[in-house]
Amino acid sequence: MDPKHPRPVHRAPAAALAAVLAVAACGLATPSATAAGRTGGTGPDTARVPLRVATYNIHAGAGQDNVFDLDRTAAAIRDLDADVVGLQEVDVHWGARSDFTDEARELAGRLRMRVFFAPIYDLPPATPGGERRQYGVAVLSRFPVRGAWNHEITRLSTQTPDPVPAPAPGFAEVTVKVRGTSVHVYATHLDYRTDPSVRRAQVDDMLAVLAEDRGPKVLLGDFNAEPAAPELAALWGPLTDAAPGGGKTYPAVDPVRRIDLVTVSPDVAVTGAHESGTTASDHRPVVADLLLRHRGR
Repeated sequence: MDPKHPRPVHRAPAAALAAVLAVAACGLATPSATAAGRTGGTGPDTARVPLRVATYNIHAGAGQDNVFDLDRTAAAIRDLDADVVGLQEVDVHWGARSDFTDEARELAGRLRMRVFFAPIYDLPPATPGGERRQYGVAVLSRFPVRGAWNHEITRLSTQTPDPVPAPAPGFAEVTVKVRGTSVHVYATHLDYRTDPSVRRAQVDDMLAVLAEDRGPKVLLGDFNAEPAAPELAALWGPLTDAAPGGGKTYPAVDPVRRIDLVTVSPDVAVTGAHESGTTASDHRPVVADLLLRHRGR
């Protein structure tokens, strides 16, 4: 693991990284059959490495109809044909709303992808001897995961009365190796409240983490604010919006806000982006096709 981060970080233990890699043994979808076919021809971009990414708030596996159906969720993700997917609102043995399912592992198995889960909350079991109740974000990848970190950022807990902003985990980072090129992929879920002050602090915290990393970066997430919101202003410069003319993403039916974003560092080229009209969640996923400069690390 890379010892680069002096900030508080919940590192993925060896067993967790082993689990990330173990999913691959089940037989992964071949990246070369998907990403490689999205760019072609000749010209200055042919030396770059294609990568399709997506962000999706899965609403704990429930659709816009509030019916829990993880097969439907998996089908919606599969239809995106993305190589790396950042997920938000992921339940792991959380409660009855998702049948106490380990959604991270179940989705990875259905999609034959690697997964890294970064809990925001890690609570005692609902019953003695049961599994710990966890909720957070996750990253799915068709490509090898070379490192994984669960960073702390400022949060306002939904699990305690009268919460105050405090550092808490749930900002995921993975280093993915894409045909010899390393890329840092982050998955985030920012505060939903009307007061923007916590989101502003979260943006500052995330940028501090990103500043410690070198090479191409992709930040995926539910920002609970539109790109022009003042609290997101500090993002633009270190990162760019992959779909500045994109459609609204929330709610999934008749959306009125674009709050689900793919953002990339300036050394990452965007060749296309779109949102999906699926109602497998109360958010619409966003997909972006990227080109990475071919470099190792």
